[in-house]
Amino acid sequence: MEINSLKFILFVAVVIIAYIITPKKYKWVTLLLSSYIFYWLNSNQLIIFMLITTLSIYLLSLLLGKIDKRLELEIKDKEKEEKKKLKEKAKTKKKLVVLIALIINLGILGVIKYFNFFSGNINTLLNLFNLNIQIPSMQFILPLGISYYTLQGLSYVIDVYRQKIDPDKNLGRVALFLAFFPQIVEGPIGRYKELATKLYEPHKIEFQNIKSGSLLVLWGFFQKMVIADRLAILVDTVFGNYTQYSGLIIICAILFYTFQIYADFAGCINIVRGVAEIFGITLAENFKRPFFSKSVQEFWRRWNITLGTWLKEYVFYSVAFSKWYLHLTTKLKEKLKKHAHLSKTILALCPLFFVWFSNGLWHGASWKYIFYGMYYFVIMSIGMLLEPVFKKTINFLKININSKKYKIWQMLRTFILVNIGMLIFRATNISSAFTILKSMFNFSNFGEILNGKMLSLGLDKGEFTIVIISLIIMLIVDFLQEKNYHVREEIGKRNVLIRWTIYYVGIFSIIIFGIYGKDYNPSSFIYGQF
Repeated sequence: MEINSLKFILFVAVVIIAYIITPKKYKWVTLLLSSYIFYWLNSNQLIIFMLITTLSIYLLSLLLGKIDKRLELEIKDKEKEEKKKLKEKAKTKKKLVVLIALIINLGILGVIKYFNFFSGNINTLLNLFNLNIQIPSMQFILPLGISYYTLQGLSYVIDVYRQKIDPDKNLGRVALFLAFFPQIVEGPIGRYKELATKLYEPHKIEFQNIKSGSLLVLWGFFQKMVIADRLAILVDTVFGNYTQYSGLIIICAILFYTFQIYADFAGCINIVRGVAEIFGITLAENFKRPFFSKSVQEFWRRWNITLGTWLKEYVFYSVAFSKWYLHLTTKLKEKLKKHAHLSKTILALCPLFFVWFSNGLWHGASWKYIFYGMYYFVIMSIGMLLEPVFKKTINFLKININSKKYKIWQMLRTFILVNIGMLIFRATNISSAFTILKSMFNFSNFGEILNGKMLSLGLDKGEFTIVIISLIIMLIVDFLQEKNYHVREEIGKRNVLIRWTIYYVGIFSIIIFGIYGKDYNPSSFIYGQF
């Protein structure tokens, strides 16, 4: 049961009815049971991994809470030095508890998702040294949403460790936080402090929420089925036989893939957020018009926001404020007293490296994804290191950085860099990515884009027209939102005739122009595999 299927819509309808008739006190229980039924229908016995994560996160967080409470009692009426020793002792115990949580949950994720990747690379090294030892490969089925609920669970434990939240003594509520059915597929990755109360408080199913949430769901279906799934036809054709194409056809395929993955992922998140909104629950925003970004850094603050926030909070800061790194920081600052910018930049690069290495590896067990992460690390590092040079150049050329032309140039430059990143992401491996990149500049067959060859890639003239019009609509909506125009709210203010005209146009656009039917695979969400 995928979230872009009719079965999912019917499932949500049943859950809404069950939620309405459930007494206020137990409404959250209905959501919990519905979430576990949804997970069982999608993963069957693989639900065991979700249960292991839930129990480990719950029990270890309670243990962290007990250590904190015991410490409060022990340090009462104690001298300063003795308090310090007791705090250090408690901190050591807490670190051990967090380490156990990391080993259990990252261990499960690592074995299921990365075992064959690491074993394959180890076997390659053993062969280089002529050692006749081989680690056998294993066949694993990836449990639904494991990459998402694992990060969400670890954020809960670490926040308890950092005393940002108190451990919840109710196992069911922790279970709901990890398993809430709309977001289990592709996120967004929630934080307990922000999401817990919304999940557990009883909400009345109001017409306004149904109207607003359904409109967001409708928009998500449009992005996924009309735009992403149609673009996928051409993209798969070109990337599946990339040696047969070059020049403008390759460029079009890369551009189309960038829009495909955005419409696919954003569409899924909009469906998820819309369903949650019907229940009165607001999930974190995961996209903020990324194509209007003026730098790569800004792009990643707008794209998959919750993953970026997680990596910043639990990877970047964990490295930046670790003892060994603070010690290194002190030494480096002393040696580079006269080069403040260089010192500051170098100190930021080490935590940034771990962020982008983790980002790449999180996406998949392949060197391609690690290379993808390193590509963005290098781009950002160059930007940070050369920032003074860029500023001097701008001043020398007397460029008005506030002008529209300069901002358009920044967006265009960022878009080009992002498309190169998307090429790496979509290619089968690093070697094919370089081959495709090289073939982009081969314009010997320039006429192919005009002689009808583009129409042999899976899309006819009519479908190209649908794609272009749909992309324009999506970009117009993003532009309006960028200008703080609240599209859904404005639609809601219109009279009944205009509102329902928009609704019917949206519904029939999906029915008429959407990609579905006998050969349609509704499980093809790109980020669902991560």
